[in-house]
Amino acid sequence: MDSNAQSVEWAVVGSDIGPLLLAATGEGLVTVVFHATTGRRETALRQLKGRLGAEPVEDPAGRLAEPIRQLAAFFDGTLREFELPLDWSLSGGFNRQVLRELAAGVPYGTVVGYGDLADRVGSPGAAQAVGAAMGSNPLPIVVPCHRVVESGGGLGGFGGGLETKRQLLALEGVLPAPLF
Repeated sequence: MDSNAQSVEWAVVGSDIGPLLLAATGEGLVTVVFHATTGRRETALRQLKGRLGAEPVEDPAGRLAEPIRQLAAFFDGTLREFELPLDWSLSGGFNRQVLRELAAGVPYGTVVGYGDLADRVGSPGAAQAVGAAMGSNPLPIVVPCHRVVESGGGLGGFGGGLETKRQLLALEGVLPAPLF
């Protein structure tokens, strides 16, 4: 890989669910971080540098211009399917397999149970491992872990917090919008 492909560009953008930190490499979007306030942003950038071996550079106009545009369209209700190159280097093995199936097989406005997703990747009975994969998702929203719910109808967990998960599912019409 050339040195340009190894570089990491980042930006923080506002959204209906709070500030999001986005980062991209030459391969594509590599991470989306919820609640990107100053402390969380600094921690995420340090972790990115450690994992990818490159000093992240702030640049919302370069590689992130299209992800920023598509996220804005998602939040305003005009985009239902992201079409972005993704860099999967922050995920591997079973987790990557589950996340790829989620991205390809659970469309906007639908949900899937943890156990059903385990079945889809050929690992029946691995619902807890699917939950761990969702918790490790470096690309939330774009790889829609908010669409994975408990079989009994509960929301399950969510790295961005349950209120954020409710808001995303309401945006997609799966849950009623909050009254306030």
